[in-house]
Amino acid sequence: MGLTLFSRKHKIVNLVIKDHVLRYVELKQTNPLIVQKCGEYYLPPGLIKDGRVIDRETLSTILEQCVADWKIRKKQVRMIVPDPFIVVRKLEIPKDVEGDEITGYLYMELGSSIHLPFEEPVFDTVILGEAKDKKEILLFAAPEDIVKEYSSLLEDCGLIPVAADISPLSLYRFYHALDKSRTEEHLLMIQLDVGSMGICIFEGEKPIFMRHIQLPGTLSSWETSLTGTGNTSLVYEENHGDIEAAFSDIFNELDRIMNFYRYTLRQGQQSITKILLAGDNPFKNKVFEELVVRFNLFVDRIDSHEVHTVNQTPLPDSFYVTLGLALKEV
Repeated sequence: MGLTLFSRKHKIVNLVIKDHVLRYVELKQTNPLIVQKCGEYYLPPGLIKDGRVIDRETLSTILEQCVADWKIRKKQVRMIVPDPFIVVRKLEIPKDVEGDEITGYLYMELGSSIHLPFEEPVFDTVILGEAKDKKEILLFAAPEDIVKEYSSLLEDCGLIPVAADISPLSLYRFYHALDKSRTEEHLLMIQLDVGSMGICIFEGEKPIFMRHIQLPGTLSSWETSLTGTGNTSLVYEENHGDIEAAFSDIFNELDRIMNFYRYTLRQGQQSITKILLAGDNPFKNKVFEELVVRFNLFVDRIDSHEVHTVNQTPLPDSFYVTLGLALKEV
């Protein structure tokens, strides 16, 4: 993939807000990929739960301090819409609905031919193709109130929101930039974080299925610790047997999802051909080893030495979604 120099006069900040952490990245350039600045702040438990802001006042105070410490005040920012609220769905619409009319058509069909698990959505769409009298599209939807809440939070803390994305697309964008993706593959992407697991299936470069799963336990079971390289890592303070038992359930769920894709979505004609594992869960290496053993598939990871900062230090893999967000519209 040919990338060009990312040399805007005013660089855009890329911010990911999860239940347990804030992360930001600013790029210096994209060819080769070099990170100008990055940072993270681990949140105390209870401020955000399943993507929903619970304690806005405390979260806002922390974010304001991060904005000041990171020196990003009054900068434009891209953000990630929390995974638990995202709906991805293939739809067929009349062929004569033009590209600039699709959003209006979808709003008219809400509640009749199109059903979503929330009211007042915001949409994004991709046209997949046409056949006979139908046009196939890929719909991305999220609750408007959630998008507005995060956008207003950023504005209140001195940032200027300019774009939003979803985490699977951001991670895939980075994966594609490294020339690791293949148009013919059927990829199962797993984002394994400390409190949740995001699953997304890609056909070629298009996400066609998403699921967000909360992991057992609470974020209070994790403590932060400094590594020898000065980075912050997470340490699980409870019985490791509990979380390993939870991973056994996760593998069973992955097996069900792959069977659902093969036999329901693809009518037995196609199955998953590759797995990509990412995320910030410290047990990720153990999960990788088990995935290799359990599934007769190539399990891929992104090497931590693929991207460096201006100081020539490798970018920690926990920043890969944020980095993919930085590549949006480059």
